[in-house]
Amino acid sequence: MSMIFVRIFRARALTWIAVSTLLLSNLFAQPAEEAIARIAAALRQQNYGQALTMLRGALAKYPANAELWTMQGVAHNGLGDTKGALDAFRHALKLAPDEVPALQGAAQIEYDSGSAGGIPILKHLLQIHRNDLTSHAMLAVLEYQQGICSDAVTHFAKAAPLFVSKAPALHAYGVCLVKLRLFDQAVEVFEQSLALNPEDHREREVLASVQLMAHQAPQTIATLDPLLSATPDSATLELASAAFEDNHDTDQAVDALRQAILLEPQNVGLYVDFAALSTAHQSFQIGIDVVNDGIAVQPKAAPLYLARGMLYVELSEYEKAQDDFDTAYKLDPRQSLTAAAQDMTAVQQNDLTGALAGVREKLAKRPNDPILLYLQADVLALQDPKPGSADFQTALRSAKKATSLNPSLAPARTVLAKLYLEAGQHAEAAAECRKALEVNPDDQTALYLLIRALGKTEHRDEVPDLLKRLALVRQQAANKKREENRFKLVEQESEPK
Repeated sequence: MSMIFVRIFRARALTWIAVSTLLLSNLFAQPAEEAIARIAAALRQQNYGQALTMLRGALAKYPANAELWTMQGVAHNGLGDTKGALDAFRHALKLAPDEVPALQGAAQIEYDSGSAGGIPILKHLLQIHRNDLTSHAMLAVLEYQQGICSDAVTHFAKAAPLFVSKAPALHAYGVCLVKLRLFDQAVEVFEQSLALNPEDHREREVLASVQLMAHQAPQTIATLDPLLSATPDSATLELASAAFEDNHDTDQAVDALRQAILLEPQNVGLYVDFAALSTAHQSFQIGIDVVNDGIAVQPKAAPLYLARGMLYVELSEYEKAQDDFDTAYKLDPRQSLTAAAQDMTAVQQNDLTGALAGVREKLAKRPNDPILLYLQADVLALQDPKPGSADFQTALRSAKKATSLNPSLAPARTVLAKLYLEAGQHAEAAAECRKALEVNPDDQTALYLLIRALGKTEHRDEVPDLLKRLALVRQQAANKKREENRFKLVEQESEPK
């Protein structure tokens, strides 16, 4: 776990234990009063070993005394035994659920370790002390770390006075607001964060990204101006290009993107962005020329061929478009994998043998699971088995069985279409693609395979419209990817300077 937030609140939260120790010495009007007073004195003097020795005797006499168990937790914590401390605090809470010092001690330990176990403890504390800023702050951080942003933002807001000088906490608050798509509020928080360190290049880009998400293009440009006036890198120029475009300043958008490409000619994403910009302004040939430059530098980059294919579609040069789409899928066969297969760890590591072994191990236990059957077909198909081979027949049987068990499983139909296409069964391939598209009209692989299949049939006249549809779906996917990249930039944490 990152120690960012532990540093933020540790000093304040540790005062809980000190205050609790002082309070404990006054809690007893009973025969154990003198012993407890001596234990409390030892804790105040940080003689934790001595306190534990005295506590053993006291607990033997008073095992149901929650205050004594709380003091034992303080002593263990003082000696660095957080497990023993947490056990003691939790035992105290079983005896007295509202024992504030025990709640605070347990919450601090859980917080320091980034454990979700601290969340219910802090919520209990807030039921007792509704306006305790430290509890709100710690709860906000733990909920943020657990991805519970819908709850965290409430506690971030209530603990605001503690965060005014804490850039990492402000960043976390802003990230949660972005995840909830509360962009205007997020802008305000990131502005506070940047104000603490105006020279922080990365935080300035983060603020600009959020401003762009909030459609505040003029503010985005103003935020980036100090970076643009110095020596901007390609990431800054790419962000600035998007802001200029949103601000209806296409000339500057193009100039910024061209500068970015000059600085980082290997960056495939910059050429794809330029293609999108060209499409938006119907400058298709200019976009093709720039993408050609990218292909000259990165001749095996599938996204460049996809981008150029989309531009060719706009120029109604359908054969060139289809050639580019074919090239893209040959360069990156994994594009034809369905989402579930792409998410498999072994596939991501390019370990198809391992992926197949994992699927088959599960299939042995669940032979009629349609998901596992289609995954087996998907991974086998990626290995490009020859029609008629054992692997091809296994893939075909798996895909057919998956669709029969679950007719609405569109990914299985897409895999089946791919296999039919390889076997020269073009009509059957087209039929499966159409069924897949009924379930998911934006399935790029199904669209691409349908285009290929129809090109071999008497229905090839449908291909131009399908190419246009594929280009539109690709563009929408690219726009979504750009937004996801901005989210990723915002979500990345950095250690405080």
